[in-house]
Amino acid sequence: MATGLFNACTSNTEKFSNTFADDRIRSGNIFEIAKAYIRAERTAPIPAAPLPLRQIPAAELAARDGEAVVYRLGHSTLLMRLDGDYVLTDPVFSERASPVQWMGPKRFHPLPFELDELPGIKAVVISHDHYDHLDRASVLALDGRVERFIVPLKVGNHLRRWGIAADKIVELDWWQSVSVGSLKFTATPAQHFSGRGLMDRDQTLWASWVIESHEARVFFSGDSGYFDGFREIGERFGHFDLTLIETGAYNHLWSQVHMLPEQSVQAHIDLRGRVMLPIHNSTFDLALHDWYEPLERAAIAAEQYDVRLATPIIGAPLKLGAPGETPAWWREGVARDASLAITES
Repeated sequence: MATGLFNACTSNTEKFSNTFADDRIRSGNIFEIAKAYIRAERTAPIPAAPLPLRQIPAAELAARDGEAVVYRLGHSTLLMRLDGDYVLTDPVFSERASPVQWMGPKRFHPLPFELDELPGIKAVVISHDHYDHLDRASVLALDGRVERFIVPLKVGNHLRRWGIAADKIVELDWWQSVSVGSLKFTATPAQHFSGRGLMDRDQTLWASWVIESHEARVFFSGDSGYFDGFREIGERFGHFDLTLIETGAYNHLWSQVHMLPEQSVQAHIDLRGRVMLPIHNSTFDLALHDWYEPLERAAIAAEQYDVRLATPIIGAPLKLGAPGETPAWWREGVARDASLAITES
């Protein structure tokens, strides 16, 4: 049994639960969700034209010196160089976020690097076991260059079953920490759920993560509904140089497990973050909103609450010490989509 104000807990059936969630998270309103999908009328579920993307040069990836930097690789996959070491979050390099590669959500853009050019990775951090966050093919492709896989409780069972050596896997409960070199990783609460099939709901833990180095302090949300846990994490660990906050795949019908963009901005404020980078968008179609809506709504909320938003294009470096201005690149994409629609009509 986990302890602590916001810790997940296990029952006699060995399932994890959200401490402050009600039954709507666990059962959901399946009928209402089904109706919403049937009735949905979307203008742009996927981009009509290629998204802007910067290919990351191999020499740049090989560099170990220089200041702390973050690359957004797509969805919730980010590559960070901290204290000269690389950290990778929720690596999903496959074409589809799905248990099979012949169907399921297909990525909008290619990877901004060649997989064999990735440097040695000090740690891979996994938030939970859903297919758009834990991808078997990507884990196996990375195994030879990863020192540690750091995961929530029982997620390691998947990795060991796939052949990852047990001594490379670290499993943590909420509020537990591990250091790898000069980097410290702390599993922190999230309000979500887990499972990769019909019979394994909530048998593994889900988490957000605090990543601390000599150079910077970063928060990685994984997936979560908005809840009071963000405030406690901010009280314990803030101020963060950068927050990587889920902003995508939301709907009011399941907002308890996926934040709305305005709630994502509030989570950043609760966390006492300096700069917010919205993630979990612009790579896969996983909900009912248009592809560009998460970034647009987050940008509007950030301006309203005087939050500094970073929206680098895929593959562009974001320096943690001096993030600089980043473009509202999705607005150009929306204009291109509209132009193509007019041309095709």
